[in-house]
Amino acid sequence: MRPITILAIIAVFASVALAPATGFASQASRQKNKNLWRNLAIGSGVVAGYGLLHHDTTTTVIGAAGAGYSAYRYEQDRKSQSAAARARARYYERHHLRYHRRYTPTTYTRNGRRYYHYDGRHYYEDLHTGARYQIP
Repeated sequence: MRPITILAIIAVFASVALAPATGFASQASRQKNKNLWRNLAIGSGVVAGYGLLHHDTTTTVIGAAGAGYSAYRYEQDRKSQSAAARARARYYERHHLRYHRRYTPTTYTRNGRRYYHYDGRHYYEDLHTGARYQIP
């Protein structure tokens, strides 16, 4: 085998073996991990292309296998990142609904005053001056 082929095979195996060592704790590390798998898929595809151009079956198979596995892991990380974002949004929506009251858009205007409800209380706004008052 040629030295470049051996180097390419070692690079693919080393990058796949060392990739799981990256952390999964934070959103930034998730993004870095996802980008790493994408770049490994591109690099392995280049190795497979090199093998095709030079009619080297071993390099082609190893590059294609590395590209396929890296693409699979990239897709899994992408789905995981989306699921985490959905879970985070769901948590904050529940928290907001539990600890904060919603604004109820039941407003009406009468005699130059706009009446509305906010946070369980009744208010009116004087449309001429812009002053707001709570109704007891």
